[in-house]
Amino acid sequence: MRHVITMTATGSVGLIAVFVVDALNLFYISLLGVQELAAAIGFASTLLFFTLSIAIGLTIACGALVSRALGRGSREDAARMAGASMVFMGITTVLLSIAVFPFLRDLTAMLGATGNTLDLSTRFLQIVVFSTPLLALGMCTTGILRGVGDAKRAMYVTLAAAIAAAIFDPILIFGLGLGIDGAAISTVLSRVVMLAVGIYGAHRVHRLIRLPDRERLAAAFRPFFAIGLPAVLTQIATPVGNAFVTTEIAAFGDQAVAGWAIIGRIVPVAFGVIFALSGAVGPILGQNYGARRYDRLMSTMRNALFFTVGYVLVMWALLAIFAHPIASIFGATGLSRELIEFFCLFAAGSFLFNGAIFVSSAAFNNLGYPTYSTVFNWGRSTLGVIPFVWAGAHFYGAEGVIAGWGLGAVVFGVVSMLVCFRVVRGIAGQPVPDETMPAPPPSAQSPFSTGKAATLQ
Repeated sequence: MRHVITMTATGSVGLIAVFVVDALNLFYISLLGVQELAAAIGFASTLLFFTLSIAIGLTIACGALVSRALGRGSREDAARMAGASMVFMGITTVLLSIAVFPFLRDLTAMLGATGNTLDLSTRFLQIVVFSTPLLALGMCTTGILRGVGDAKRAMYVTLAAAIAAAIFDPILIFGLGLGIDGAAISTVLSRVVMLAVGIYGAHRVHRLIRLPDRERLAAAFRPFFAIGLPAVLTQIATPVGNAFVTTEIAAFGDQAVAGWAIIGRIVPVAFGVIFALSGAVGPILGQNYGARRYDRLMSTMRNALFFTVGYVLVMWALLAIFAHPIASIFGATGLSRELIEFFCLFAAGSFLFNGAIFVSSAAFNNLGYPTYSTVFNWGRSTLGVIPFVWAGAHFYGAEGVIAGWGLGAVVFGVVSMLVCFRVVRGIAGQPVPDETMPAPPPSAQSPFSTGKAATLQ
């Protein structure tokens, strides 16, 4: 439990700092007094969530493979896998940015943006989208740092980005009078800082980024994407569900979209610790799995679940108590205010079950069962969102949309955790090898093998 809490606490500090600054970004925009600006940020964030999710999925692959290599005692493999991960991450996100740029306006319009809101959202996205590789590579370095167990420096990466954004936001938005353009430029500059700090920690401090030659790069391709592609599919599920929610709530006007955008900032600030927990549990499981300490897997999962339940209950109570002041901070009025208060009082409790999905997904991705993670996350974001949100919108209006979004997590959260414990129990039940037996020769496994048979040699 101490290890889980330490890794989670250090991860959550930097992560929540980023989300707090993101919320401040929207707060500054709301001070300009133009409702369309907040709605525009909401639409833009929904699309950016897709690119962020791809980066998160590939970061999971990087962290899992680095931690496994280190668990096996092979630092050289870990460094080369980290270098290959950076190459794959950079190429993938550059191609992604080029592919989506011509369609930014059309994609935003599909979400329900119209008129001036559509123009503002498109302009924001056009500035930010080509900084996606900077964000992705910075995130990849945090995966490397968590893989080696250096949670503190992983925290510094995201914390530095948050501090940079906190400095740039007011200067660009108000000082230079750039408004929403200033918010976009601030986002780009903070990502530059994030990557610089991440490379310093992963490469200069730990020497864990070694660019591979063509042969090693080819050898790394299959194991990286064997984890990365299912992880990306898993991560994309959430923005797909959020896109549907945004489309449904857009029918109720800009005030409703602005309220949803503010909820989108409250969620990561309030529950960023749970997001960090899923990122912290992965390397712990990966290293113990690679070291064949199966006895530690079950206790890690049990402690992670206890932590999730305790934290969410406390945070839900705080949100309920301070629902009115939170809405007032963002200057929310009318329907926007009603949605924020409804979320704080009721829908926030759904993170008891969302948190279970996050933690179980981290286990599946790091223990060789990424398909399970994909199935549960897509199930939650489709069957657990579309019918509930549609019914809520049809019968109860905008508040029904938020209620449906929260209720859909219950079934999938419970089932995913039950399956996860079954998987971990099966692995933990395997006999621990005799420590006096000689280790297998290096030639017995490929340098970047990630299959269960190779890992368990």
